[in-house]
Amino acid sequence: MEANTRSTGRLPAAFLTPGSSSFMDFLSHHQPQLLPGNRQLPPTQGVIEAPHGTTIVATTFPGGVVLAGDRRATMGNVIAQRDIEKVFPADEYSAVGIAGTAGLAVEMVKLFQLELEHFEKVEGAQLSLEGKANRLSTMIRSNLGMAMQGLAVVPLFAGYDVDRDRGRIFSYDVTGGRSEEHGFAATGSGSIFARGAMKKLFREDLTEEQATTLVVQALYDAADDDSATGGPDVARRIYPIVTVINEDGFRRLTEDEAAGVARSVLERRLEQPDGPRAALL
Repeated sequence: MEANTRSTGRLPAAFLTPGSSSFMDFLSHHQPQLLPGNRQLPPTQGVIEAPHGTTIVATTFPGGVVLAGDRRATMGNVIAQRDIEKVFPADEYSAVGIAGTAGLAVEMVKLFQLELEHFEKVEGAQLSLEGKANRLSTMIRSNLGMAMQGLAVVPLFAGYDVDRDRGRIFSYDVTGGRSEEHGFAATGSGSIFARGAMKKLFREDLTEEQATTLVVQALYDAADDDSATGGPDVARRIYPIVTVINEDGFRRLTEDEAAGVARSVLERRLEQPDGPRAALL
């Protein structure tokens, strides 16, 4: 396809033919080998060792949702990277947090971003939040072959539903099964500990500031019990990625803002090592 483009100076006919508004459908028809799930892996014995991203958490608050992730990637019992980014905007009103095989997860997020952008350009309108969640489910399902070889991708999807005027959270399993979570959710190796922390702190009337503090508290508790989850690293100035999605769209907290939340949590943990039990404030 590239050689034909270079020789004629024109795009191939496939690019000019009306068709599906799904970029994945287009790719599966014209260059299916480019889809992550269609790649052939060399024969291996046992599970393939590759960097894995870990804990992602999310919580809703009146008027929006907060999605956050720690910064550690592991490979077996080794820390592969201390400052990996695991939370990405999907479009203006949604975001994805990745857990699982880091390389495949980042590639899937980029394909998902392109999928949503392609739909909007072809149809002239954005997908509903429910539609975005369904598209991501299809992409995860197409990676099932890789997942069976130990290269699973299990994201957490969150966004602001402009039709319902509230934040929503969707979790997935390796087969692409989708569930809507109410209030809060977590995925990744430290999710069981993060979920326990959020369960005791979550309230329906959280402010945005309290919601951002809650997710950092949850990540701290996950790091306290799960070696694959990285807590705030004050010495290296590495702090969790925290994002807020509301009626104004996607916003990532600046490094100073994230550092401020993390430091306030750390200071309070000097007095309460196990964290607050009933309320954030």
